[in-house]
Amino acid sequence: MDYRRYIAERILIDGVKKEEIEENLAVPPDSSMGDYALPCFKFAKVLRKSPVAIAEELKEKFPVGGEIKEVSAVNGYLNFKVDKRSLAEEVLNQILTEKERYGASEEGKGKTVCIDYSSVNIAKPFHIGHLSTTVLGGALYRIFQFLGYRAVGINHLGDYGTQFGKLICAYKHWGNKEEVEKGGIHAVNDLYVRFNNEATEEMEKEAREYFRLIESGDQEANALFEWFKELTLSYVKKIYDKLHISFDSYAGERFYTDKMQPVIDELNEKKLLKESEGAKIVDLEKFNMPPCLILRSDGASLYATRDLAAAIYRKNTYDFDKCLYVVAYQQNLHFKQVFKVLELMGKEWAKDLVHVAYGMVSLEDGAMSTRKGKVVWLEEVINKCVEKAYTVIDEKNPALENKAEVAEKVGVGAVVFGALYNNKIKDIVFSYDKALNFEGETSVYVQYTCARARSVLDKAIAEGYSWNDGIIEPCASEAELIKALASFPATVKAAAENYEPSYIARFAVDAAQKFNKFYIDCKILQAGDEERKFRLRLTQAALIALTNALTLLGIGVPDKM
Repeated sequence: MDYRRYIAERILIDGVKKEEIEENLAVPPDSSMGDYALPCFKFAKVLRKSPVAIAEELKEKFPVGGEIKEVSAVNGYLNFKVDKRSLAEEVLNQILTEKERYGASEEGKGKTVCIDYSSVNIAKPFHIGHLSTTVLGGALYRIFQFLGYRAVGINHLGDYGTQFGKLICAYKHWGNKEEVEKGGIHAVNDLYVRFNNEATEEMEKEAREYFRLIESGDQEANALFEWFKELTLSYVKKIYDKLHISFDSYAGERFYTDKMQPVIDELNEKKLLKESEGAKIVDLEKFNMPPCLILRSDGASLYATRDLAAAIYRKNTYDFDKCLYVVAYQQNLHFKQVFKVLELMGKEWAKDLVHVAYGMVSLEDGAMSTRKGKVVWLEEVINKCVEKAYTVIDEKNPALENKAEVAEKVGVGAVVFGALYNNKIKDIVFSYDKALNFEGETSVYVQYTCARARSVLDKAIAEGYSWNDGIIEPCASEAELIKALASFPATVKAAAENYEPSYIARFAVDAAQKFNKFYIDCKILQAGDEERKFRLRLTQAALIALTNALTLLGIGVPDKM
């Protein structure tokens, strides 16, 4: 049973929808107050009464009985105590029946969500700055799929600009095909860095000409560009595979080269395009924004031009219900401008475009995109985390089989969880030691909890126990764990509505903490028959919910640790 919905359906507040009541129901920090609580402060303005008075009136009207054992009003909160045995039975039956689908729904059936994330630059390193957009976008992709949506993952590649002319020029002067093939993206990046450090005026001129040749369709220039692109994608795919990231489209900036002119023509037709110092702009002054630059004075397009074309193409191609742009908060103004221009063009669906902004990631030493003038590669961070994880695992459990495989899941999981645990808009300082702490609010802690639960179940099977049924009145620590597990479906839904995978990460830590308290407080295998069955069912339910949570975040779950 969905207790939030059950309670919400039995509360009548004039002018307030049931959905709003359900959304505001929370779990009190002190369980002695109740299992669920409704803060009445938000309704004070609508009802023109104090929260205390509202809570008291609602308490008198609420039909106590059945699933709800007690209702109380305390300082503007309406508190509910549920029948814990009924709650336990409902939650365990639901989890053990649905298993890997626990928390999923079909609410998004027939709807499409496009998610633009990662957006790596061709011939440039996949650095730590790409971590948040990649894992945040990947988590949202899985969350929306889990809720029944058709998710379309788009890697809007940075594959357009004068830098490619520079790269070809550098390769022509200093490159060697065999060395570049052997060095891959690293060798390509070295050539680009060398150009920026050593290029003469003549070489800069050559670079501009090579870019012109790319745009005009020159066979040799485009063959070199496609080679650099192939080397880049081959490299980043290895990183994506480690992070459990996939895409449905790699249509980048260059893809929209022939799709920009129709957008410019439409802006002209609708008298939105104005000239300013030789450039073409859309004036947004009355919306308290600087003008949106569409064409430079030399006729060159800009990011906004390509993003306008991309948005229209995506709507025409996928007919999305939502289109998310997982891009750092520094681009807030850019997306406000683009969305406003589309609105002015009469695109009613502009309201369905969402900029999912996030904070920056840095290492403890302050490095983010440079270290001694060089990029901090994401693969370096991942590899270091995996190596450290192996060392920790080897110390804690030297006899563990498949240590390298476990270390991979633990190390990669630590990197992903480190980027997803906090609210997405916060800047993150990544710490290897904190991320790999078995006792902290980390993926390692949750993974270890899963391994602990798996170990209990394996021992139960080895000893011939079964647990297909069994229900008892739960004790305090059992009831707390059950309530935590019961919140998972609502947590997944809220994570999608707010574009916040951190909700799921925090659920995982909270549920893991409550499982470990239950594990310490309650004998499981040594308990009497009925208690043992119930506790084994609760252990299995916890393992299922925690595994589902980590899977949505893109984190593997080792069987043993």
